[in-house]
Amino acid sequence: MAQHNHTGATGEKLAATYLIEHGFTILAQNYRYQRAEIDIIAQKGTLLIFVEVKTRTSNQFGFPEEAITPKKIDLFLLAAEEYIHQLNWQHDIRFDVIAISGRSPAPFQIHHIEDAFH
Repeated sequence: MAQHNHTGATGEKLAATYLIEHGFTILAQNYRYQRAEIDIIAQKGTLLIFVEVKTRTSNQFGFPEEAITPKKIDLFLLAAEEYIHQLNWQHDIRFDVIAISGRSPAPFQIHHIEDAFH
């Protein structure tokens, strides 16, 4: 596995653990629809959240969340719309970003940005 893929997979595992520790249930990971992917879909009560996870080993080239392009957001929203339709979800939704910086063995920094985009 290429190093950037390993970094991304590590970040997604950390993000899922973080969400579980904060009372969320993970419903899906790496949900795909057409060319779009949602890293994590989680639920807490009647709130459904769609999470984009961005991981960087350093902030030398900017913060992880700065790597989310408008095109990525459009694809993300398209996939979320399909998931909502499939579930016939009738409650609140939210779009979050979990930005993770660092590398092992040093502790990772997790920044949870709630309601990051619409």
